[in-house]
Amino acid sequence: MATLAPAHAPRARTGAHRVVAALSTLCGWAAAGMIVTAVGITCQMIWVRFVLNLSTVWQTEVVIYLMIGATLIGLPYVQLLRGHVNVDLLPRLLPPSVRKALAFLVFGLTLAVMGVMAWYGYELWHVAWSRGWTSDTVWGAKLWVPYLALPVGFGLYMLQLASDMLAVATGEDKPFDLDDDASFGGDA
Repeated sequence: MATLAPAHAPRARTGAHRVVAALSTLCGWAAAGMIVTAVGITCQMIWVRFVLNLSTVWQTEVVIYLMIGATLIGLPYVQLLRGHVNVDLLPRLLPPSVRKALAFLVFGLTLAVMGVMAWYGYELWHVAWSRGWTSDTVWGAKLWVPYLALPVGFGLYMLQLASDMLAVATGEDKPFDLDDDASFGGDA
């Protein structure tokens, strides 16, 4: 049976790590569902516009919101799989103790930036919700619905990052998924 996770992806550990991994996996499925739904709506929109020669009202906007939502909600799943762009040149050149310190620096900076994004995303969502903002289109979608993906996506991404950082701190995972003897000459 095929699996979605590449061979190098970390396995769910115990306790809180397992809960966070399950939540991140659920986010991955939700993001995939959003993409499939967006593709289906795009096909429907093409049919309505070019075959039936009718106008569309809501389809383009929904597809845009679904794709943005899929990107944000999918963040924790991509982190779980270590699927984000990773250039490991510097970590491979460093000794294991410095590599671990660099991992904590990267985790800390990433958590700080994502915290800012989550905070301002929440603020934007809350303003849109409390003021009843709608889009400036014929459809007039309530903007708090797509804006909710900002704090939720960044917040869950931060949760997965914190879980990964704890796994490195406890020795359950290696910094940058590199063994202590990983270098350019050692694992070619």
